[in-house]
Parts: sequence; C-alpha cells; structure tokens
Amino acid sequence: MHDSPTISNAQPAASNPWTCPFCPLLCDDITLVPSADQRLAAPHTACPRLAEALARVSPNDTRQAPTINAQPTDLASALSQAGAILSNARRPLFGGLATDVAGARALYELAAHCGAILDHLHGDSLADSNSVMQDRGALFTTLSEVRSRADLVVVFACEPSRRYPRFYERAIDKDRDASIVFVGCDIDKAANARTESMLQNTDPFDTLALWSAHVEGGRPIPVEELVALTERIGKAQYTAFIYEPSTLPTQHAALAIEALQRIVKAINRTARAGALALTGDDGAASVNQAITWLSGFPVRTRVAYGMPLDHDAHRYRTEALLKRGEIDALLWVSSFAPEPLPASLDDNVPAIILGHPSMTIPARHAPTVFIPVATPGIDSGGHLFRVDTSVVAPLTAARDAGLPTVASIASQLTQARRPQ
Repeated sequence: MHDSPTISNAQPAASNPWTCPFCPLLCDDITLVPSADQRLAAPHTACPRLAEALARVSPNDTRQAPTINAQPTDLASALSQAGAILSNARRPLFGGLATDVAGARALYELAAHCGAILDHLHGDSLADSNSVMQDRGALFTTLSEVRSRADLVVVFACEPSRRYPRFYERAIDKDRDASIVFVGCDIDKAANARTESMLQNTDPFDTLALWSAHVEGGRPIPVEELVALTERIGKAQYTAFIYEPSTLPTQHAALAIEALQRIVKAINRTARAGALALTGDDGAASVNQAITWLSGFPVRTRVAYGMPLDHDAHRYRTEALLKRGEIDALLWVSSFAPEPLPASLDDNVPAIILGHPSMTIPARHAPTVFIPVATPGIDSGGHLFRVDTSVVAPLTAARDAGLPTVASIASQLTQARRPQ
C-alpha cells in the first residue's frame, strides 16, 4: 500500500468530467480539484451531498489497515479469518451491499457458495418497488424524457432536493415552459419552474384513492383540485409523476406506489405520462439489477449452489432476520459511506465488514473482521445504474489509494472456499 494517496493520472479535467457515485442521479459534469493536502473538492458544483461525501475522503485512508477484533492486521490474515467465519456459517446474511455492479456480481458468487441471504441497506424501498413491479407492472420514464418532453411535472408527497440536491437541474430544463405541481406536500424551494401546491395536509392514501377513482372510473369526487389537475394532465404534452418510495408511509408504501402506477396507466389511455421513482442510493439500483440478472429474483433472496432459490421480501428483511436471531454470520458491505453495523445485530454473531476506510468498528464479543475497501468513483473505476435504471454509467477513479475493491475481496473469499 502507498504511504499516502496520490491523485490518479486519469483524474478528470474540465474536458473530461467526473461522474459522482454518491447519489443515483450520477451527475457526470463535475470537475474534481485536488487541494494542497491531497483532499478532493468540487468547487464548481453546488451539491451539499457531494461536498459531505468528499469531506470523508482523507489522505489517511490508505493507512487504514484491516483489523481482527479491532486489532490491526494484514490483509492475508483478515481474509483468512473472514473465510473461516463464512466456512463455519450455515445461514449467513450479506447485508448493506453498498457497492457497484462488479461488487454485486462477485458477492452473488460468494453468496452462492455460502448459502447466504442477500439484502441491501435500502432493502425496504427496493422491496416496495419490486412488489409493485411483480404484482401489477409499472410504467416508468427517464431523466432524459422528463427533461426533453415534460411540460407538466407532478411531485407526489416528497421534497426531491432534500436527498437529491441537483434533481431539478438535471430533470427540468429551465428554458422549457414547464410547470411543477406538488401534491400532498409543500413547494420544494429548489424547484426551477412555475410551481404550485395542493392538498398539503391530506392523507396520501385518501388522495390516491379519490384520484384513482376519478381517473380510472370517471367517478365524480369532492376534491376540485384533483379534478382540475386531471384536466390539465389531459391537455399536457407529457406529464411526469415524481415520487420517493422512502418518504411514503412506511407500512404500506407498496400500496401507495401501486396506486400511483394505476393512475399513470389510466392517464395513458388518452394522454402521455410516466413515473420516476427517486431511489437507488448507495448502489441499490445496481445491486438489485445485478442480482435479478443472475438469479431471476431481486434482493432478499437466499442463493446456494445445488439448492432452489428462495425469495421472500418479508422474511428476508435484514431487521427481521437479526431480531429473530435467524443468521449465524453477517457480511456487511458499505463502500460509499461509513454505514455502521445494524444496531439489532447480536453481539455474539460473527461479522465481516467490507467498509469505507473511515468506519469506526465497535468492540464486539464475536469475531469481527474489518477490511477497508475502495469507494467506486474515488479509489477505483466501476459502473452504477442511474436512478431511472435506463443508463449504466462508468465511473473513473479520482485517486490511487491502493485500496482493494469489494469485487476483489469477494472473489478472493470465493476462491478460498472452492475445492482446490
């Protein structure tokens, strides 16, 4: 490993912009500038989420050694201990899974050798969206289509700029004559078009039930705002519905998403509309897509060579598995940010952490292995799916810190488990 990280020779310049991996918008117009202390900054991009992520990128990352039970060790010893944990496990969970496409593919192969369950850090939002797709299908749009075609944007019960600061910049062309209507929420102050808000204090399920009855069945409803909005949608060239699965009522988010999709489908009988779900953080969209390619099922699936695949979005929820004590080992992956181990993890369950170099590893009773790994787009190249899952963006390393990728660690653990 290097004594200190160096700025990669392939670091993007103004003529070769860098793609940000820290949010599923994957903004690809960013110029990184190294400072005198070998940190990275993006002074020409106003994005607090990016600034926060870059603040965690330290020149000391390369000095972070692997640890076993919070004691520094070398990579070979850490891999050996991690391999022993997985070999002794009969029902491991691969959780977090905050990685890129290559990391997801390598972890799937390792999971198949271990009989592991796969779930993502944002598994709840993924499961809600997946269940709607499985049960009813969905009609989605893309960032490009919203930007080039939408003259009416309906934002339902969310504030996009809170988690996605550059959403309006990326999705709404300020030179287009577009209007944004916020339904069930206040106006997002970051919006860059004509805006209005309605039904801010109405229960979202009541709103969706009435709106669906009106749009699908033509039934009269006592909400003049929804009737008028439906008429505007019918006259619009193209309407984009924007929502955040993670902000919908937690226990029944899938029902809300399904209702939104029913409305979009009904509108498409006589007009044009599409929905865009703001989700996919921390590689969630990429991992979900990769696991679906490889198994035919999305996350919350147990995979094992020689055994049938087992997918269950409720039973294989990370929190449920931990609270019921149904796993005997946890492999936790957190390469984009120092996400801590789940609070509900039993102190007697062995853990392997493939994590951001700045992670703080708590003292635990069970064997605990920490291997600092590369952040895709900072320490290594890679690929991520954009929020609309229509684009796979290549990532370019911004520096050379000598950190191993999640994919390389997972592959080494797989090789160690294979019969020689």
